[in-house]
Amino acid sequence: MTRINEIDVQSLKHKLDNNEDFILLDVRENQELEICKIEQALHIPMSVIPARLNEINFNKTVIIMCKSGGRSAQVCQYLNKQGYSAIYNLRGGITSWALEIDSNMTIY
Repeated sequence: MTRINEIDVQSLKHKLDNNEDFILLDVRENQELEICKIEQALHIPMSVIPARLNEINFNKTVIIMCKSGGRSAQVCQYLNKQGYSAIYNLRGGITSWALEIDSNMTIY
């Protein structure tokens, strides 16, 4: 099993604030996005990642998020097997983002 690289929500906020060039990939389901989301994220539900791989740029860093970090960790493993190298799991997912960065965000 490949070791998964992780990034914390403070580091993600820093990257967003500095307009760094990366992909924030939200792998939650559509109904979850209706509750809360990070606007800059590319949304591809976990179940359709294999069919939509062409939307994820191999040449960019990809930070993957879900609600708490479990599904995104699985997607990290999958993308690593597909040859992606700069893959990071958002530790704690959007729940950590809401608790540590955006206290106005509703979590479910």
